[in-house]
Amino acid sequence: MNTKQQVLIIHGGTTFTTDNEYRQFLQTCSLDLNKLRLRKDWKDSIQEKLGESFDVFQPRMPNTMNARYEDWKVWLDKIIPLLDDNLIFIGHSLGGIFLVKYLSEQRISKRIKALFLIAAPYDDTGMIESVASFSMQGSQKLSDVLQDQIKKIFLYYSTDDLVVPFAHAKKYQDALPQATLRSFNNRGHFKQEDFPELLKDVRKCE
Repeated sequence: MNTKQQVLIIHGGTTFTTDNEYRQFLQTCSLDLNKLRLRKDWKDSIQEKLGESFDVFQPRMPNTMNARYEDWKVWLDKIIPLLDDNLIFIGHSLGGIFLVKYLSEQRISKRIKALFLIAAPYDDTGMIESVASFSMQGSQKLSDVLQDQIKKIFLYYSTDDLVVPFAHAKKYQDALPQATLRSFNNRGHFKQEDFPELLKDVRKCE
């Protein structure tokens, strides 16, 4: 039996309502050499920094530039049975709203020790990019199904995030009153290489 604390990270991506919108994005988005360079963030070093008592998994989710909720759901459905009980979930950006929707619509077969939402959109309000099929509108609210199966929930938002407005933090706080909010004013969309606050909170949940 695996004695390490398992952590599953779902990264972000972009999503569009139609394929035409996606093609228009490809045609009109600005591009320069800096965007073509490999850029590291906290996800690249989290396994090393958490240490040997943790086992971090970062699955590559399907079609991240034109993501579809149902595709991601199918993929996570295949991953969950491979994991142990008392999981820690981390969702960044689109990965955050994906985990919230996924876990609010069903009760998975594993116990969840903690859920960490980092700059996760709640809906389309104030967003430059749509959450499209990842929207929770039309599905049940962040229900007891989600709240009952997760022991701890943490929210991380920055007031200078140009991708997901800080106002989305308040929406999650209202929907999940048991969640702990960590607010910042200089982290943008949390693409920095170091994230000591997250590491500290994850270690506390071990």
